[in-house]
Amino acid sequence: MDKMKFLFGPVPSRRLGRSLGISPIPKKTCNYSCIYCQLGRTNKMTNIRQEFFKIENILNEFKIYLKDSDKFDIITIVGEGEPTLYSQLGNLILELKKLTDKPIAVITNGALFSDENVFQELLNADFVLPSLDAYNEELSKKIDRPHGSISFEKEINGLINFSNTYKGNLWIEIMLIDGFNSDKNSISNFKKLLKKIKYDRLYLNTPVRPPAENFVKTVSKSVMEYASKELGGISIDMLSSGFFFSEIKDPVEAILSIIRRHPMNQFELESFLQSRKIKDINKFIEKIEENNKVNVINYKGIKTYRLR
Repeated sequence: MDKMKFLFGPVPSRRLGRSLGISPIPKKTCNYSCIYCQLGRTNKMTNIRQEFFKIENILNEFKIYLKDSDKFDIITIVGEGEPTLYSQLGNLILELKKLTDKPIAVITNGALFSDENVFQELLNADFVLPSLDAYNEELSKKIDRPHGSISFEKEINGLINFSNTYKGNLWIEIMLIDGFNSDKNSISNFKKLLKKIKYDRLYLNTPVRPPAENFVKTVSKSVMEYASKELGGISIDMLSSGFFFSEIKDPVEAILSIIRRHPMNQFELESFLQSRKIKDINKFIEKIEENNKVNVINYKGIKTYRLR
């Protein structure tokens, strides 16, 4: 398959299996600028919903993809920023459902649940996975660094209301960051807040890829275990991950397509190349590192490859 503009993967999701990603927004377009974001700092900060790309173009690319393969478990609308900023999100979900019987997930920061249009559009998704990094406005401003027009209280009330209406699978993820939201008092506050939300699963994560800010630190195993026990959540570290996959034939283009939205560490890159039966993997990796489109980051002794 030729290079794809909106689709990527499938990539192995530790929660959703082989996930075919769809990105309906431009790179780093978001209403948050999270300190832990694996894509780096947000450089297109907005809270205005737009049709960044024509929905017909996205759907046409998906139709072309389906002619060659259905080797995916789920479609994930995730993007390179915040997908609910895409004003045609609701129509995109409905049109995709006409083309496939595979479930559709939306991964969101949850900032726009108070928007009635977003609220209604997300009701048609099979899975909605909002992040919940804070339990009050002060902490949200430190971690999520939201657009100035966003109110934490409205955002949370929107999530609570959505959870009481939504009939699909609502999976919440909390990103635990050392020194910010992982102490016992924070876990207690999360526990109180979660009691107000009707959700199906709770996942606990900690930044494992190079974050936007170098002061971001992962939590210890003991802290993660404590949080998991107190909140009844599942640590994503405990979930297994499979190989990355791409329908793009050229291995370099395939890698660039994946790391555009989903950075790969050195082990994931090696596994991907092994699955492609690349003979001299070390030489190939050197070639990738020399590519001026690739940003190589050494984080805690592990190299991570991200598109510049």
